[in-house]
Amino acid sequence: MNYKDLPKCPVETTLKLIGEKWRILIIRDLLNGTKRFGELKKACSGISQKVLTTNLRAMEEDGLVKREVFAQVPPKVEYTLTDVGYSLAPVLNAMASWGTDYKTFLKILAKRG
Repeated sequence: MNYKDLPKCPVETTLKLIGEKWRILIIRDLLNGTKRFGELKKACSGISQKVLTTNLRAMEEDGLVKREVFAQVPPKVEYTLTDVGYSLAPVLNAMASWGTDYKTFLKILAKRG
């Protein structure tokens, strides 16, 4: 991605890079370490092979993911977060914390109602 193509708002920039549902889940899974394509497909329940491939390529172009191809038969490809990708950990942790708090809030409301 080119610097000139980025929105002026930093929140909008972040959303442009990780705002799609699958990208967040791919990052979540790669925060635990390097994964092969099949492992990511299995972890992201419901994602198609085409959508996963498209997202991984875009994330690689954006500098979030590193793709390593091993010369063997059958081909082996591994995906790892770059340092920039790993720097999103606090963002995902905050999202997880908020999601947990929101679920608690809904439980409290259900008990009252």
